[in-house]
Amino acid sequence: MSLEVREIFQVSTIENPPGGFSLSKRSIEAPYLKDYDALENPQQWAGSFDLSNWGFLVARSEGLRIGGVAIAFDTPGMDMLENHRDIAVLWDIRVAPQMRGRGVGTALFKAAEVWSTARGCRQLKVETQNINVPACQFYAKQGCVLSAIHPHAYREFPDEVQLIWYKDLGN
Repeated sequence: MSLEVREIFQVSTIENPPGGFSLSKRSIEAPYLKDYDALENPQQWAGSFDLSNWGFLVARSEGLRIGGVAIAFDTPGMDMLENHRDIAVLWDIRVAPQMRGRGVGTALFKAAEVWSTARGCRQLKVETQNINVPACQFYAKQGCVLSAIHPHAYREFPDEVQLIWYKDLGN
């Protein structure tokens, strides 16, 4: 999975009311490609985590896989889960490029919500970066709330800001 970065979100805090964040898009001078799989190949997840409690859901059309989502749940040692059994992390979601904009991502996100709710989770947590504008827009459209920013989360990418989104699941 890769992303052509042409624009980023500038992130700022909202003072009134306090605690919120504002995202404003800006173009960048030199677009570039970010290859997420080169940084963290999904085939290596099992070497880093116990995947026995994870959910792996697939979207298919006419027998072809057109998308998928991985949901992390109840995984010892995974900081993103905050040592809670009532939070699931949307670890990865992807849709085949030719199928984007057709509702596949939304269907996968909703399936992740159902999967997480069935395990007693009250929230679905998502991480992305300010350079992934399409993902940020997608998560906001799904009802996620930007709840935390970490400007220095990525040592190897000092210009990127980590964005943490939460979606309440109603449990």
